[in-house]
Amino acid sequence: MKILRIIARLNVGGPARHVVWLAEGLKAEGCETLLVAGVVPPGEDDMSYVAAAAGVQPFVLPQMSREISVKDVLTTWKLFRLMRRERPDIVHTHTAKAGTVGRVAGIMHRWLTPAALIGKPRRCSFVHTYHGHVFHSYYGQVKTRLFLGIERFLGRFATDRIIVISEQQRREIHEVFRVGRRAQFAVIPLGIDMGVYASWPDRRPCLRAELHADGDEVLVGIVGRLTEIKNHGMFLEAAAILDKTTKAKVRFVIVGDGKLRPDLAAQAQALGLSGKVSFLGTRNDPEDFYPALDIVALTSLNEGTPLTLIEAMANARPVIATSVGGVVDLLGNPLGAGVLRGAEQDEAAARFQLCERGVAVASGDAEGFAGGLARLIEDRQLRTEFGARGLDFVTQNYARERLLRDMSALYRDLT
Repeated sequence: MKILRIIARLNVGGPARHVVWLAEGLKAEGCETLLVAGVVPPGEDDMSYVAAAAGVQPFVLPQMSREISVKDVLTTWKLFRLMRRERPDIVHTHTAKAGTVGRVAGIMHRWLTPAALIGKPRRCSFVHTYHGHVFHSYYGQVKTRLFLGIERFLGRFATDRIIVISEQQRREIHEVFRVGRRAQFAVIPLGIDMGVYASWPDRRPCLRAELHADGDEVLVGIVGRLTEIKNHGMFLEAAAILDKTTKAKVRFVIVGDGKLRPDLAAQAQALGLSGKVSFLGTRNDPEDFYPALDIVALTSLNEGTPLTLIEAMANARPVIATSVGGVVDLLGNPLGAGVLRGAEQDEAAARFQLCERGVAVASGDAEGFAGGLARLIEDRQLRTEFGARGLDFVTQNYARERLLRDMSALYRDLT
């Protein structure tokens, strides 16, 4: 089976690692994959090293960029020519830009053939994965409506299967934004190599020693690109609120880099957090930095299923996150009032929610986020329980082997 896998760019984030894991892992299932990617623009970190380490050599299309441009016409044409040359059984696109140019090229590949005149287009199946979506919080109203219209068209006329990575995401994309038909959707959660994190207790001291963190110091970390959609500004606001109210020794750790780093550093200083926030930049040692953290936070405005929370749970780290996209499925059902204490029940109902595997907070609510952090910081047993439940959950549902089985089964069904 020949797979043409297309992603806009191999920048830092879950999608880049996901496509590499699929390209490498599906070899054992008899899938020959050509991975196509654009160029990572200035200001973003490149994750091509992940592909190199896995022995995957991407086919690079320099014209494929994140933003809409006239180069998209050339990109579409080149993808069409590549499909003509490679004759794939399946074209699988990932992320919004690649999904657009890849499926438009796919329409051309299917129908620009003499046999189409007698109703026999070229045989090739088209699959698109939504790792997240751009239907809110990314762009203005006009551009968002344009992108939504394009996605509805491509979903109906240029896609055989639509993959989402959580049930919550399926409901949002199909039922709220009315993209695709119900029968087109398949829910295939992400998968990670759990073995990488198997020795997390032994690796906990590594980064803590580097940061000179005392044994009683609570490290609250956030992992991700420093870009608007991740809303690190709210993380710093919550940190400032917490700093004024807690007696615990707490330090805030930001792992990742991006164009907003100077602005965020200035914000931290303005909020009086100098010396209490550590900007670590991009790191390639998740097996070291996750175990060092006592709490992993996520403040995004929009998410699919964030890989950072899955990796945090794989290291038995308790998590607190805004209730967006697939985060809801990761955190699980709300816990009963019995786990709350006294007057906190009213406060928790209003500002944060204890769930099966972490704390949920409304998007944009810095005060609620600070309240949820305070509860985790003061309750070591709750942190331990969340960590244990999270580890059990991802072990059962997010192993790399399960991802490869699910994807292989979907491909076999299509062909």
